[in-house]
Amino acid sequence: MHGQAYKHARLMDESEWRIELAADSSEPEDRIVHRILGNATAYRRWASEHDFLLRTISGQGRLEGQVRALRSAAMNLVHRKSLYQYVKERQLTGPKRRRLFELFYGYRDYTNAVLAEHGNYVRCTSSLVCAEYLAEHLMHDAAIVDPMALYEERYAEYFRAFCDGELAETEEERVAAEPLDALRPLLKFQLAEARTAILSLPLAPAREWREVEIRRPTGQTQKIRALDASKLPR
Repeated sequence: MHGQAYKHARLMDESEWRIELAADSSEPEDRIVHRILGNATAYRRWASEHDFLLRTISGQGRLEGQVRALRSAAMNLVHRKSLYQYVKERQLTGPKRRRLFELFYGYRDYTNAVLAEHGNYVRCTSSLVCAEYLAEHLMHDAAIVDPMALYEERYAEYFRAFCDGELAETEEERVAAEPLDALRPLLKFQLAEARTAILSLPLAPAREWREVEIRRPTGQTQKIRALDASKLPR
């Protein structure tokens, strides 16, 4: 990949344009972006944080450096939105949700912690949407599509295993979490491996990342059902 690095103003303008596109979209991520589009205060805070994030990218002197910095930023956004994503996926309420926030926030004001994390989730999701747009449509980086989706899937698996294990209270919950808890070191290793692989991918790869290619559905394959951890042999 050769070419001039993008100026900060261009990256910010393209990001703001992508946010505006969400107004007419019904995609799941864009429905989250709607929350900042209809709130001037939320939009200003997002714009300020996104501007700061983009400076780590625009500050790179070469396009190759910008691409890799954008990949790293996208993965960090995946991490930062994971807590509230877990709350949504597990539909946590009541004492269990309170315990989850105590894990990450300590015994501080629970209500403010939830509000802060929800706002963080909305802003990080919005910035991730922009990062994916910049990588795919402006920098033409193939790594932002399938490899990044696989990374997000792996991080969700690791984060889910961690939280499920920490929140297990009943005997049934502990039995269900035990196999996944044992897999945590492996999941962490696979996650680090995936991050290293993505950051080291050629900027104009001649072929796709091998694991992504292996996992792509074909006419001779079918999706395997997820295992019920409670039914795994012990």
